[in-house]
Amino acid sequence: MTTQQQRQTARQHGIGSGFGALSTADDVLDGIDLSGRTALVTGGYSGLGLEISRALSKAGAHVVVPARRPGAAQAALEGTGRVEVQPLDLADQDSVRHFADRFLATRRTLDILINNAGVMACPETRTGPDGAWESHFAINHLGHFALLNRLYPALRPGTARVVSVASSGHFLSDIRWTDPHFHQGYDRWLAYAQSKTANALFALHLDTVGAAGNGVRAFSVHPGSILTPLQRHIPREEQLAQGWMSDDGTPAQGFKTPAQGAATAVWAATSPLLDAHGGAYCQDCDVAEPATTDDMLIGGVKPWARDPESAARLWQLSAELTELGGALA
Repeated sequence: MTTQQQRQTARQHGIGSGFGALSTADDVLDGIDLSGRTALVTGGYSGLGLEISRALSKAGAHVVVPARRPGAAQAALEGTGRVEVQPLDLADQDSVRHFADRFLATRRTLDILINNAGVMACPETRTGPDGAWESHFAINHLGHFALLNRLYPALRPGTARVVSVASSGHFLSDIRWTDPHFHQGYDRWLAYAQSKTANALFALHLDTVGAAGNGVRAFSVHPGSILTPLQRHIPREEQLAQGWMSDDGTPAQGFKTPAQGAATAVWAATSPLLDAHGGAYCQDCDVAEPATTDDMLIGGVKPWARDPESAARLWQLSAELTELGGALA
């Protein structure tokens, strides 16, 4: 094990945050004043993202919500103060570039970036150059990779935090290095799983280069099991068969409310307890433990989502795919 791997492994243990699985986003922000700070939350108008946006705004932050459907975002966020909606389609690299250019032109400083938007278990869909990119990898990972690299000049040196919303779904797949875009044998669950491993590795490498560069810290989080519009591609019959809900639609025991699911991302974005734990994978408002079982309800983090060499390799691959030659090293 390399020295860098030993450092990363040492960080990946609980720190006794005082919060837990039942804590809400408002709970973890109690007593924290975000006045004067700017946060950006992708997908911040639906499901967990909506709860994250509301909690950050309530704590005083100005929240920018990029949205593929700006009208729907405006309607969902009606009544939420200090929020602005801007158009952005993470599946479209030109849209990412235009959004970032507009934001940078305002000369605003960005304090919090939460990469929350995503798709789950979609039918096979392709995007990117010549339709070569698998949609989970393209939206959940490459869209956020490009967004971060283009917005990096706006991140406040020394204090900015980037949070990548991953999932225990990463248990199902490492990065498929020989075929990340599933040109052979598409599987919707493995495609989702790979993208969630990518989210964790993205945060791991970003923290390495960000902390060394200008003090920007990054974290990945598993929000828990929550029923939200993210499951829109999964038939109700399948959700019932998986035991996610009862016949009347009540979430299964162990599932969180959206407010509880939003808590870990908000905690990772703001807690001073994490100052010395950059790059950590978090769950239930604490640093997660290494996974010792394959039970995704218990959670934790698998070793392939904590490998610094894989994180650096994925970063390089992502820079090549997005043609961001000036991306962070």
